[in-house]
Amino acid sequence: MSSRRALLVLAAVLAALPLAPAPAQAAVVWSDEFNGPAGGAPDQGKWSYEPGNGNNGWGNHELQAYTTRRENVSTNGAGQLVITARRENSGVQCWNGQPCQYTSGKLITKNTRAFTYGKIEARMKLPTGKGIWPAFWMLGTDIGQVGWPQCGEIDIMENIGSVPNTVHGTLHGPGYSGAGGIGATVQNGRPFHEDFHTFAVDWSPNRIVWSMDGRVYQTRTPADLGGRQWVFNHPFYMILNLAVGGDWPGSPDGSTRFPQQLLVDWVRVHQG
Repeated sequence: MSSRRALLVLAAVLAALPLAPAPAQAAVVWSDEFNGPAGGAPDQGKWSYEPGNGNNGWGNHELQAYTTRRENVSTNGAGQLVITARRENSGVQCWNGQPCQYTSGKLITKNTRAFTYGKIEARMKLPTGKGIWPAFWMLGTDIGQVGWPQCGEIDIMENIGSVPNTVHGTLHGPGYSGAGGIGATVQNGRPFHEDFHTFAVDWSPNRIVWSMDGRVYQTRTPADLGGRQWVFNHPFYMILNLAVGGDWPGSPDGSTRFPQQLLVDWVRVHQG
């Protein structure tokens, strides 16, 4: 099949996907439009940082150290948040005992706002390259009490930069975590680093629906877990980050160009 015909077929498949449901009378109850000045800090009333290399490279043997520097996380004056991954000595020891040779950024709402149910969405333009791993996701606020994966994890969007036309939506919980997560992928005719796209979940009791640009590509309920525990009917907080390396994407190589940037146009939560 020619590449042009393949793109036309993929476009037809995407067009045939059902539209995401529009919640009746849903109101925007939280949002960040990232309208700060060029080089500005993210709104500290909405986000906080999670710096360092974490425990065991955030559990994934990741190679970056997250920082609080504007060089890694800032607004750009054009209405976007920019999370930038750089190749540089971070001055932070990585999980492998060596200095982390990459810096990047991770923002969380754990200390500012949590949500139970609603439509949670972000419009983003993704980075690219081997070993590059952007994500928009959520963790249960009880993680400090029950640990992961008992707290539950909702991955709204993950991408590995070496597969630039594919994003993943996944659930992780007790008995279905890590590589055993329950999820699906959606493909786009053009690489996700070329344009902005909107990634969302419509989350309600015992039901989560994933969409890309308003087109549904996955629905999950407790029936999909084979008797395992559904751990998604309680408060969660949001996370935006850009990882480098790790068990899933692998390490960057000579083809990976730095810096790489995750651009976030806005994040919105609708409820009602």
